[in-house]
Amino acid sequence: QVQLVESGGGLVQAGGSLRLSCAASGSIFSINRMGWYRQVPGKQRELVATITSRGTTNYADSVKGRFTISRDNAKNTVYLQMSSLKPDDTAVYYCNTNLMTRDFYAMDYWGKGTLVTVSS
Repeated sequence: QVQLVESGGGLVQAGGSLRLSCAASGSIFSINRMGWYRQVPGKQRELVATITSRGTTNYADSVKGRFTISRDNAKNTVYLQMSSLKPDDTAVYYCNTNLMTRDFYAMDYWGKGTLVTVSS
């Protein structure tokens, strides 16, 4: 089994910053991609940013230049530094990882989500 534990969400004023963290633990052989998605009630979950094991990043157009994704491979942890936050960034943010388990199964896992609320 693999667990993803997210932290760092909360309430922030527009223009402010927050840093999300997501640590993966359990039966992990290797991690390929880690990323963040977000979802607003009534809408589909959408990509925010992803990062591969080699550090290649991908961002949604709506967050480019404001959010930075990074990872610590030794800690199996991914971070999302969010700056210049806007009310439209309000959502539940979910951590996602694509990894190889110790039993050599390629699996996708999701965290339970952390709420980010940006007030105007």
